[in-house]
Amino acid sequence: MGSGQTVTVFGAYGHTGRFVVAELRKRGFVPVLSGRDADKLKELAVSQPGLDVRPASVDDPASLDHALSGAAAVINCAGPFATTAAPVIEAALRAGIPYVDVAAEIEANIDTFTHFAERARAAGTVIVPAMAFYGGLGDLLATAAMGDWTAADEAHIAYGLSGWHPTAGTRAAGAVSRERRGDRRIRFTKGRLEYSQEALPSLEWPFPEPMGPRAVLGEFSMADVVTVPSHLAVPEVSTYMTVEAAKDLSAPDTPAPSAVDEDGRSAQTFLVDVVVRSQGTERRAVARGRDIYAITAPLVVEAVDRILTGRTRTVGVASAGEIFDAADFLRALSGHLSLELR
Repeated sequence: MGSGQTVTVFGAYGHTGRFVVAELRKRGFVPVLSGRDADKLKELAVSQPGLDVRPASVDDPASLDHALSGAAAVINCAGPFATTAAPVIEAALRAGIPYVDVAAEIEANIDTFTHFAERARAAGTVIVPAMAFYGGLGDLLATAAMGDWTAADEAHIAYGLSGWHPTAGTRAAGAVSRERRGDRRIRFTKGRLEYSQEALPSLEWPFPEPMGPRAVLGEFSMADVVTVPSHLAVPEVSTYMTVEAAKDLSAPDTPAPSAVDEDGRSAQTFLVDVVVRSQGTERRAVARGRDIYAITAPLVVEAVDRILTGRTRTVGVASAGEIFDAADFLRALSGHLSLELR
């Protein structure tokens, strides 16, 4: 448990940030509410009495230093991460504390690995990008499925969503990500990232029951093409998204998620099906749960807890599957996820 340790949440008033603040409190941490909009922070503080409020701007290093002062770690929930990740990481390095974010932006995650790996390793600190439903969960599942394998021929991560009501933050981050790659899609093939303007292939994915086979879009650009190959020897990493969810995301009039319970979760359900193959042998890991935004909170808070209690395998910039015991981490989320390894 958090034992009263302070954790700064940058972007605390956002949709995901609110889930993270609530989960930190539930786990015994003391969140510091931070972000760029002082009015929204004050509004959040009304519903979270007793918490410190520290507005900060990514173009004002002194304000970020104040936001992180005295904190044991920082969680960045504020996108677009192309704008926020580097300044908040710099502040974390100055403060000498771990940094964890929930970035699903492929380019922002690439930047984090590229620009901060050596500095973080030299400082002996931890930076974990994409510690969220997209990027982190798929990486944990792929790593757990690999088990004792040191390499595999291919990894497939298929997302079965009942629907996808994107937040304003998701839309904004997606727009920045697409602009940065010239509206091309990105895939990991033949051991490297590759950009393509070809149409997404359509196919059927054999999701386990009760979902069953569903139409999906293949090579759907996801953060997994960065996180998984960052530490696993797999030359082909393929990602898939159910057609219905992809249509929801692309439609400009799809509403934002709406709460259906007292915790603020939506009715959305998900099934993430991961298959790794090596020399004709197949292994599989499946996770089922509810609300892709809400599930990010226990993922990122569990990560912070493990970092602060020394349950890590490396330092520097590392994805979830590299820095944590993947199977043990997933089992720790049993109250939030239904997990199957085979």
